[in-house]
Amino acid sequence: MSIIEKAVNKLERAVSKPDANGSVQTPKPPVARTAPVETPTPKQGAVKVQSTSAESAPSAFKNFVEIPVARLSASGMVSPDSPRSTIAEEYRSIKRPLLMNINGQTAANVKHPNLIMVASSLSGEGKTFSAINLAMSIAMEQDKSVLFIDADVSKASAGRMLGIDGHTPGLTDLLLDNSVQVKDVLVQTNISNLRILPAGNVHERATELLASENMKSLMQELAERYSDRVVVFDSPPLLLTTEASVLANLMGQILFVVAAEQTSQEAVLEGISKINSDAVVGMLLNKAKHKSISKYGYGYGYGYGYGSRVESTSPEPAS
Repeated sequence: MSIIEKAVNKLERAVSKPDANGSVQTPKPPVARTAPVETPTPKQGAVKVQSTSAESAPSAFKNFVEIPVARLSASGMVSPDSPRSTIAEEYRSIKRPLLMNINGQTAANVKHPNLIMVASSLSGEGKTFSAINLAMSIAMEQDKSVLFIDADVSKASAGRMLGIDGHTPGLTDLLLDNSVQVKDVLVQTNISNLRILPAGNVHERATELLASENMKSLMQELAERYSDRVVVFDSPPLLLTTEASVLANLMGQILFVVAAEQTSQEAVLEGISKINSDAVVGMLLNKAKHKSISKYGYGYGYGYGYGSRVESTSPEPAS
């Protein structure tokens, strides 16, 4: 039995029943054990939400979107309106090992650690939910800027959740037309340090474009020219398109989403096999329900194994 398989087995035993809301609970990744315990300060999690309108947006950005932060918060997602909510606290711990790798604070030797892909084996496992939450959480850091890329170009569901019109130019337009530059399709938001690269206009070869040379060149540019920016990708499911695995092999870090009591062990192992062995892979068990001290008598949680392809750990119970 492989190490990954053992980790998955332990993850499955660590949870009870799935929950429709897809919320998760904070793990304690192995890399975090040697780091000082984070003590939140009043400033931590605070993020500037601008009242910027399309007319007043900087001229460098042709597009602007007002992210519906109140709607995100009401639907149980990470939002700057609720920086100390349960879901915000949970994703604060999820992002910590990812940021530590970016800052070179771990032993992991990661190439392009600022490129983070949120992946899953199949659809319906909470990948887009997790990708948006991760991007919003990192954007709430005081010293981090985030570029969120909707690379699930056939669905573009992340863009819709973030308030972006389906006809907004984006990734597909950038990959199809060499005269289009990143700044031409970058979308500014009302959150000061969050930018979005939408999926773009529908094209018959949209998914195939993810495996193109233009996509590889774009990844190189984002990793090197914008090395101070965290880039979060919402990708297509790994087992539904071959292009998703090509995209995964361009990443430095991958957050692999597994739905509790939904995703089979076989699908998990097959999905992981599509990932470059040099990438750092974190496994997030989503839609897991467990007992909580909340007054309603229930809560949400996940088991989490974090490390490289050759190292993983058993999930720890929720604290």
